[in-house]
Amino acid sequence: MDFKRKVEVLVLSDIHLGTYGCHADELLKYLKSIDPDTIILNGDIIDIWNFKKRYWPKSHMLVLKKFMSMIAKGKDVIYITGNHDETIRKFSGFELSGLRIVNKYSMTIGGKKTLLFHGDIFDVVMEQAKWLAKLGAIGYDALILLNHLTNKGLKLIGKPPISMSKKIKNSVKSAVKFINDFEKVCGELAIENGYDSVVCGHIHQPAIKKVSCEKGSVDYLNSGDWIENLSSLEYANGEWRLYDFRKDTIASSIKIESEIKSALNNKQLFSVLQQQFYNAS
Repeated sequence: MDFKRKVEVLVLSDIHLGTYGCHADELLKYLKSIDPDTIILNGDIIDIWNFKKRYWPKSHMLVLKKFMSMIAKGKDVIYITGNHDETIRKFSGFELSGLRIVNKYSMTIGGKKTLLFHGDIFDVVMEQAKWLAKLGAIGYDALILLNHLTNKGLKLIGKPPISMSKKIKNSVKSAVKFINDFEKVCGELAIENGYDSVVCGHIHQPAIKKVSCEKGSVDYLNSGDWIENLSSLEYANGEWRLYDFRKDTIASSIKIESEIKSALNNKQLFSVLQQQFYNAS
């Protein structure tokens, strides 16, 4: 693709590479359509909780290769750890060329002091019963797989796809309350620490809104996910916008089949990635 849309700051979260529900093909098309200066990977990029050696498609590895290519080209890539990739937290503070691994990050965007973090620190279940959270994650992954198979059947008979998990989240009162509470707590934390904006992931619920409390108000942003919403946050031309892949006719028309077919196997590609890191450093 010759023309790539310019983006100053790109925020991606909850990609969940290594799971059946990850839309890596669509993400790869999207990444090929844009030219971001700074890339914020805001947690749950690789789903280490649900990682299975028998399931790691070439498109998932090509997404990682694309991020490595961005680093090699001098882009700033900030990897903020989440709960599904919490193993990486022990590398917090690591820097190599344009890559930084952190647990949270702050930067000034458009004149606004902005706090970026994944958001799982506010999940009471995560703090008090991690085994229960992991059990829930397994159930969620199974639901996504069932949804994937269902949508394949619907496509064969000419019916539009559905999102079971999204429907559950939007209809169950406790789920709606959790989302509202999450947004409020994130906003309050940002206000108390003198931030103008807060950017999160974790709850797979894309949003740009104003959150208010007794101490003031703050811009709350959530990049969504690449399981259900296929969304991201983009900052360009002085403003944030929510990106929705399903509404992007240009990115969705990009052909990647030949690239996936000719891609190196995982062992070969890992060797190439090592070499890229070596050259970049």
